[in-house]
Amino acid sequence: MKELYVTDLDGTLLNRQDRISPFSVRVINELVDKGLLFTYATARSLVSASKVTEGLSTEIPVIAYNGAFIIQPSTGEILSSEGFTDDERSKVREILNKYRISPLVYSFICGIEKVSWIPQHENDGIRRYLNNRQGDRRFRAVHDPDSLYQGNIFYYTCIGEKDELQPVYDLFSNDIRFRCTLQQELYRPEYWCEIMPAKASKANAIRKLKEMRGCSRVISFGDAINDIPMFEISDECYAVENAVDELKAVATGVIKSNEEDGVAKWLLSHVEL
Repeated sequence: MKELYVTDLDGTLLNRQDRISPFSVRVINELVDKGLLFTYATARSLVSASKVTEGLSTEIPVIAYNGAFIIQPSTGEILSSEGFTDDERSKVREILNKYRISPLVYSFICGIEKVSWIPQHENDGIRRYLNNRQGDRRFRAVHDPDSLYQGNIFYYTCIGEKDELQPVYDLFSNDIRFRCTLQQELYRPEYWCEIMPAKASKANAIRKLKEMRGCSRVISFGDAINDIPMFEISDECYAVENAVDELKAVATGVIKSNEEDGVAKWLLSHVEL
């Protein structure tokens, strides 16, 4: 049987330094060279994911922006995408304005991917996000809402206190036109509320990729609540030791933590090629 192996990045394959250990890189690359179909599904963009997975062999497409895109990493070609309608974009802007939330807006402007934000509305969480991605050519500082919401928008990220983001999450999570997540940033106090098209999910993207590659089974790895849908469509699913209890409850099993190369060690002991 042809099997597809899919891992989350942050908190699962990546350690606390936002990197993959040399051991994990070596093990996974050796298995990929032997024919392992291994990829990742992440909330990150391809630009951000490529930086933290440097050295890792990704021969097959990867899943970015929580399933909004399936991308061939070697070329940057978008193989599949999910988007908003104009009415849905207007609704997002209306609600965020109502609650005085200034988001990071991900869009294509003249065919070029951009991340727009208003510097006057930065908070500590947004500043940290920007500082960790210095030199990223996608970033576009603007100074008014009309400029912020320009282009073909496909994703929104709101960073702040849980209390201020909760009402936004409640509204969008109960609207079938959208998919919305709210969770605390790894190793940080701030929360992230992310708004995406309803069909943009790791689970839906994995289904598509499974079909693209002609696979019959999916084995997945994760650590957070937003990995539950991915686990639900997998034939086997493994939570790292540092995962939340809710994910462990639906997992096939629990493996070593992200700090202990859990994914690579599981692959090394279970995959025969």
